[in-house]
Amino acid sequence: MSHLILLFSLFLAPAFADGGSQKSAQNLCSNDVSHKRQKRDWIWNQMHIKEEIDTPLPHHVGKITSSVRNNNAKYIIEGEYANTIFKVEETSGDVYAFERLDREKKAEYELTALIIDRTNNKSLERPSKFIIKVYDINDNAPVFVQKVFNGSVPEMSPVGTSVTKVTAVDADDPTVSGHATVTYQVTTGGEYFTIDDSG
Repeated sequence: MSHLILLFSLFLAPAFADGGSQKSAQNLCSNDVSHKRQKRDWIWNQMHIKEEIDTPLPHHVGKITSSVRNNNAKYIIEGEYANTIFKVEETSGDVYAFERLDREKKAEYELTALIIDRTNNKSLERPSKFIIKVYDINDNAPVFVQKVFNGSVPEMSPVGTSVTKVTAVDADDPTVSGHATVTYQVTTGGEYFTIDDSG
């Protein structure tokens, strides 16, 4: 009987010992991670700029800011239009546009923000993508989709008979109230024909 108890305790002892080492390893791991991990966040204003701004360049777009505290920190931006159309002031994070923008040519720009240590060019924070949206102004006139619209109507047709449909489009932003709304008017022949807002 004493042999059985001894064997039983020998089988259990390694399991307990192993469990203890796993626990201590986990504690060491979690302490190590919590000690090393620092929560940092990119913080910036929503980036937007109106198109065709008629004031001297450059135009202020917004500000990229990181919670990193480092006297040697330097902001930079990367992307297709970085350091050409858009530039960042390296100490403040202020982003400027150096060209007048046209929303009908390009409605938004995707860039990447970085903050680095200027002494060794090492990154102080993970890069973060951001978008600069170009806000629309109502600067486009509607245009007809074709030069001539042909229509016909049988003689003696009742008033209200459909003759033809015309279509015009506006390049301005349809999500901005009234900017891309098209209305129609008959300028010649109004005594015989009328047109509604559908064309």
